[in-house]
Amino acid sequence: MSEINTQQSFATSGNNENNNYRLPLIAMTTLFFLWGFITVLNDVLIPRLKGVFDLSYTEAMLIQFCFFSAYFIVSLPAGYLVKRFGYKNGVLSGLIIASLGCLMFYPAVVVHEYWLFLSALFVLAAGVTILQVSANPYVAALGDPKTASSRLNLAQALNSLGTTVGPIVGGFLLFGAAGSLTVDAATADSVKIPYLMLAAALLTIAIVFAFLKLPVIKEHNEASECKAQNHSLLEAPHLVMGVVGIFCYVGAEVAIGSFLVNYFADPNIAGLEEHAAAKLIGYYWGGAMVGRFIGSAVLKTVAPSKAVAFNAVSIILLLLLTMSSSGNIALISVLAIGLFNSIMFPTIFSIAIEGLGSLTSKGSGWLCLAIVGGALVPLLQGVVADNFGIQISFLVPLVCYIYIAWYGLNVVKLSQLWQQKLG
Repeated sequence: MSEINTQQSFATSGNNENNNYRLPLIAMTTLFFLWGFITVLNDVLIPRLKGVFDLSYTEAMLIQFCFFSAYFIVSLPAGYLVKRFGYKNGVLSGLIIASLGCLMFYPAVVVHEYWLFLSALFVLAAGVTILQVSANPYVAALGDPKTASSRLNLAQALNSLGTTVGPIVGGFLLFGAAGSLTVDAATADSVKIPYLMLAAALLTIAIVFAFLKLPVIKEHNEASECKAQNHSLLEAPHLVMGVVGIFCYVGAEVAIGSFLVNYFADPNIAGLEEHAAAKLIGYYWGGAMVGRFIGSAVLKTVAPSKAVAFNAVSIILLLLLTMSSSGNIALISVLAIGLFNSIMFPTIFSIAIEGLGSLTSKGSGWLCLAIVGGALVPLLQGVVADNFGIQISFLVPLVCYIYIAWYGLNVVKLSQLWQQKLG
């Protein structure tokens, strides 16, 4: 039996529970900030390496493919790791592996081979995957299950702070103060510094977590565990459809962010240089940050499923607007998508694992497995962009959000089917 199943719950009720959980919650939210910063650096890295290695859109999107394919390969083993050794050891493993991935950028720059950059990104993403599998269910369990969506949205707001700061810092470090790709144009020398800094930060945080006392918690009560242990996750339609929902959401969000620099450089949209476009990405992710702080409060009173459906429909309308317009209208409408993306991941995640009992760790692994959408959807959009143009390529994330809207409208019924099976 795993540590999280055999140890007594750390928490007590009332104010003592809140006090016991406050420090662990603060500690875990720092991880959300960090992996947000790391992930969004890809949006700036893509146009940098695209210019250095003279890549097509499809070839450039291999950056996201290698990064997010790690979720597909590592998520299930990470779920078993957390189940067997606990959340804290999962976090430590993720931090160390991610730091190794960052250090691999140095030889990649020296050798100047694209495949080495892709390898480094895969290792980095493997560490981030373990962090995700550990942190998301842990934060969800640190308090009242009824407010799990609110708690995850608060943590994800810190994640969005990282994604907001990331493009600004990354744009300056990768493109230089002048913002021109002509600086070190033939090499990728500017990539070394930000990733070596990240490696140092990751290792420092790992040392802090090694000495930090985190509460050992039960995922769910015994009655819930007994009911769930005789069932398969395939019998939980709200989880299965939620896996598809996470696939679509992450794929669409990453695809949109990955194309923004090149989209804003298009003469029909804004005709901006890379460094100016990179700064605008901060508004896309900054909107998500603002939306998550708002969502953390709103979701205490509004049903999570309704919030998902409303936001998905709003994004569909914004995508149709940016695809059918030009200039500032196209620019502002695509940036506004970030605001409505805000609550998607944590809310879909929390409603998909609701009521899974002892199967929650495995369900979390499934959901993180679906983050592979960030590898496949941008690649598909790259193919469409190469053949039909970058503006038309936004049809790909449009289809994803149509599915998410359907999931939001139907997840309550799907969850009820699972409860009926549990009896």
